[in-house]
Amino acid sequence: MFKDPLVIAGKEYRSRLLVGTGKYINEEKAFESIKASKSEIVTVAIRRVELDSKKRPNSILNFVSPEQFTILPNTAGCFSAKEAIRIACLGRELLNGESLVKLEVLKDKETLLPLMDETVSAAKELVNLGFKVMVYCTDELDYALTLEDIGCVAIMPLASPIGSGQGIINPEAIEKIIEKISCPVIIDAGIGAASEVTIAMEMGCDGVLLNTAIAKAKDPILMAEAMRDAAISGRKSFLAGRIPVKKNANPSSPMKGIVNS
Repeated sequence: MFKDPLVIAGKEYRSRLLVGTGKYINEEKAFESIKASKSEIVTVAIRRVELDSKKRPNSILNFVSPEQFTILPNTAGCFSAKEAIRIACLGRELLNGESLVKLEVLKDKETLLPLMDETVSAAKELVNLGFKVMVYCTDELDYALTLEDIGCVAIMPLASPIGSGQGIINPEAIEKIIEKISCPVIIDAGIGAASEVTIAMEMGCDGVLLNTAIAKAKDPILMAEAMRDAAISGRKSFLAGRIPVKKNANPSSPMKGIVNS
């Protein structure tokens, strides 16, 4: 359908930028920012959504519709496989049987780092239950390979802790995952600036998911536009192929046939 689509679970997307819906000053600002980002996949924390539609007049789900976006329910706030599985099932029920889910199982409330053994356990069960699992994980290659083998449709290593804005703190580890993993690799968490989105895309990541960097910016809508453009530019740069890094200078003009003084 598109010249260079992002393909997740067999579906094509124009945009390689995925965005969250939390931390905005209000739902109207969230929706305007999401529109400005041109993202097609929008993640929503199921634990923060009122399941009864009559009781959620101000919910983000009243602004982002399945007709406009792929709504990606996530299990944010879960600290065990059992809890994450239950929340994922609630999300599928909430979205009328849609099976795409972002799996998060966290170690603790302070670091919000992935608890990997529980993440692997939850991923196995969710895949068996027919979910298409996009999984938030550490940047450890062994875990990434295990999650792909289980059948996850996207591996989502963190750049740095959620909401920290530290950017990609271990690019070598991310590069190893990109090299070895066949399914999409999407950077998740820790991005703070548009330049960091570009770096992730130039490395060969298939996409970037972020929330805080837009929601908490002084101008969220303008930042959403910057993140959108950064993802596009980074992808173009990756496809174009950068020049090799050299220790010594290499003249732009050829020396052959130069006129001697």
